[in-house]
Amino acid sequence: MTPDSGRDNSDRRTNVDDKRSQSGTDSNTGTDLVGQTMENNSTALSTAVKAIKSGEPVVYPTDTVYGLGVDASNSDAIERVFDIKGRNYDNPLSLAVQNISAVKRHAKPSERAIQFIQAFLPGPITVVVERSTTIPDVLTAGRNRVGIRIPDNDIALSLLKNVAPTPVTATSANQSGTGSIVHPDMLDQSIRENAAIVLDGGETTGTESTVVDPAENIIHRRGAMADAVIAWLSDIVGTRPMIES
Repeated sequence: MTPDSGRDNSDRRTNVDDKRSQSGTDSNTGTDLVGQTMENNSTALSTAVKAIKSGEPVVYPTDTVYGLGVDASNSDAIERVFDIKGRNYDNPLSLAVQNISAVKRHAKPSERAIQFIQAFLPGPITVVVERSTTIPDVLTAGRNRVGIRIPDNDIALSLLKNVAPTPVTATSANQSGTGSIVHPDMLDQSIRENAAIVLDGGETTGTESTVVDPAENIIHRRGAMADAVIAWLSDIVGTRPMIES
């Protein structure tokens, strides 16, 4: 949505390696979870849920690319994502939830946004809506709107359902400024080492999500299903949406 301005964030950086060494072991099992890749099964899912609820990052597949997920209501966990990715704090993150009820819990969608969500989600689209007080400033770079995803991917939806009511960050599992990750084999070593677990869902489509604000009739980024989104907004609103990129 907002491009990385390249501002130096060194004053807000945390020592990622120190955090990983402090919390990379499952306190219940004593098993080192750092960097493991596991197939989608109940054990892997349980590990991922436990990791997110304890502030640890998880790599998970979506209907577009692989995402790096932490508790999107936990400011410290969110800052860790920025640090791991080398992402500028002025560049907001989106979040993912499992259904429209969860959208309403963490945001204040307009009636048009609700209609849009019902028409297109789950799907490869990020819907921008007014955020609620459950979402910390660091996620949105202080903005009053937040991008929300309901990915059309069984592994992602299972994770989101089991971690609920906790929302999960929906940012690509890559270093900022590098290509998106469509298979776990493509993960940067630093991402893999900092993730408590990698949920391996095979290869994803690689197509970026379309980012749209239905209430404002704006498409911030053209991506998957962009033509259908444009047609829907043009019909409902009566005018073609503004397209930023």
